[in-house]
Amino acid sequence: MKRRAVQIAVAATAAALALTACSAQSGGSAKTTLTVVAADYGTGPANTSQKYWEGLATQFHKTHPDIDVKVQTIAWSDFDTKVQTMVQNHQYPDVVEGDYFNAYAKAGLLYKAEDVLSPATHDNLLSAFTNLGTYDGVQYGMPFTTSAQALFYNKKLFAQAGISTPPATWDDVQADAKKIAALGKIGLGLPLGPEAADGEAFMWMLGNGGEYQTSSGSWVIDSKANVATFDYLTKLTDAGLTQPNPGTSNRTDLWQQFAQGEIGFMNDGQGALIPIIKKAGVLTDADWGTAPLVGRTKALDTTLGVADQLYAFKGDGSKRAALKQFLDFTYLDKNQLAFDREYILLPATTSAVKALSTDPVFAPFLTALPNARQLPSDPVWTSLQGKLKNTIGTAVTSDPAAVLGTLQQAATGK
Repeated sequence: MKRRAVQIAVAATAAALALTACSAQSGGSAKTTLTVVAADYGTGPANTSQKYWEGLATQFHKTHPDIDVKVQTIAWSDFDTKVQTMVQNHQYPDVVEGDYFNAYAKAGLLYKAEDVLSPATHDNLLSAFTNLGTYDGVQYGMPFTTSAQALFYNKKLFAQAGISTPPATWDDVQADAKKIAALGKIGLGLPLGPEAADGEAFMWMLGNGGEYQTSSGSWVIDSKANVATFDYLTKLTDAGLTQPNPGTSNRTDLWQQFAQGEIGFMNDGQGALIPIIKKAGVLTDADWGTAPLVGRTKALDTTLGVADQLYAFKGDGSKRAALKQFLDFTYLDKNQLAFDREYILLPATTSAVKALSTDPVFAPFLTALPNARQLPSDPVWTSLQGKLKNTIGTAVTSDPAAVLGTLQQAATGK
């Protein structure tokens, strides 16, 4: 997923499909053909999402022989551009799984979510993420797969430093990072570089009751709570309890350092860091663990959550019934869980979350998922996000109030 920890871009292996909104004829009887365009979450040519979607289409066709489903997966790096080109050429896919639905909803090209999902399926979607699929107060996007953040910590280093439990408060972070730094390691990994500073900053803001934007839409980037958060992070940085220059440090570099046993603890999502730890082979499963995000006075019961969406193009309106049958099938627990286990992601339905809640890999992330908070999604954020990613990390090496004030002005125009 492009806004979560996993941002894998692989070349699409499927040939381009002729994406039209017509029905095919077979054996003299009408047969509906649905075209599905999906983002590729795979890790290479031998592991693309094409295999998952084609398997899903095959299983669906067994019980719905009058509906064919044709699939094309596209690398994340090309996804938005290729889908936009299809739409510009009026070659509308029937179903898209990925991102960037707002412009199509604004243009009146999409079905409302309630038009292509049965009530039972719609009600099963995680309510924490359904708002991400809305445009102008109407839901068009349907969360398909989600991701959450937690605190990863190195149990081996904790034991060497005489620390028995992961940090829950800011005081714990400072004390634990100091003990780990004394071992010659990085205490806290703090990736505030331009790759993903927006999400990392938001997690620390949440810990102090802060946010970028209120529920009513007011920007509060330079709030007292947020300034206090960066004052605290500055103190950690100045004391040498983080890696040098957090404002230029990206997650991708710190992932490797954590996997090599060089970092005591850091925030991250399950889909990115776990595969890297396993591939590195330095830390066994017993050497690392996860815990809730840290708060100023207590561990958080929420997390930063992201979701990728399904959305359906209306075309001439003739495929609505087939779309509802296919999308209901897509959201069955067995299909949600198969995708999530393959790519170490999280479900988008209440029932699938419950089914996965006892899995030791997923359980720590699922606990806070129903209470997840998301980054802003309004039009201002689209233009602000790039500036924020490149700027907010400098708040730990300069004046936090001044840096956050500049970003506040950029958001409000005042």
